Amino acid sequence: MPMIEVTAVAGSLLPSKTRPLLEDLATILLRWEGAPDTEFFREVTWVYLNEIAADQLAVGGRAGGAPRFRVEITVPEGALSQRRKAGLLADVHTAVVVAAGLDPHSARAMHVWTLIHEVPEGNWGVAGQPVTAAALRGVSAAERDKAGAAQ
Repeated sequence: MPMIEVTAVAGSLLPSKTRPLLEDLATILLRWEGAPDTEFFREVTWVYLNEIAADQLAVGGRAGGAPRFRVEITVPEGALSQRRKAGLLADVHTAVVVAAGLDPHSARAMHVWTLIHEVPEGNWGVAGQPVTAAALRGVSAAERDKAGAAQ
């Protein structure tokens, strides 16, 4: 049940890469969470793109400067090990850099910041009910079984 929010200056992503980026981010997150890539998990993996006007970004408190990208990922606490977080950070960075048409080794590639927020058990609700790690593991196992049976 992850969420991703990308905040970027309008026009800083290549138009032909924006829609693919949103899909890629969902795919990347599902893979690193270890969730099956099924319709159910795609339905509960939300990706938001928040585009802001250039004058709504200040760098060092001043207007101007090359666009920056903030990617915020929200997951249930414990969903990602340190190894999975490292892989997620690397893959998200690459996806955003590609979508922005940046050289991944340039100084501008450092303008992509990714934050992982872990929500403690009991602090995430769906349909008025708290989400639990045990319930998520159960749904994940059921989706894996269903996907395996369909193949």
